[in-house]
Amino acid sequence: SALALNGKIRKVGDQIFASNGKKVDFASALQSCEEAGGTLAAPKNEEENKAIMDIVKQYNQYAYLGIRMGETSGQFKYLNGMPLTYVSWHQHEPNGKGKEKCVEMYTDGTWNDKKCNMNRLTICKF
Repeated sequence: SALALNGKIRKVGDQIFASNGKKVDFASALQSCEEAGGTLAAPKNEEENKAIMDIVKQYNQYAYLGIRMGETSGQFKYLNGMPLTYVSWHQHEPNGKGKEKCVEMYTDGTWNDKKCNMNRLTICKF
């Protein structure tokens, strides 16, 4: 029933953000999103950031975003290699100096660079 999905899905424009509630590493999170026909959620604006934050708050778990450090530049990019059009870094972040190649969202909607092998909430975008 639709009720069972309460709080686990957010729609912004033509984007749908959804979580399966599972905490896994970055590669596993990305794989499960792709197997479901989507990709890891990455906010392109304030409204999308808030939608993802709502899910993060619902589960009270930090979540990986579909943002990764580029191989060459050391700059964070979307998974398709495009530069970020919107950022919401926590104060003094990113601070991993190239060692933290993934990005997590805190429960307040701000971002932190993080190693990719931690277990974080999976939130996909469709």
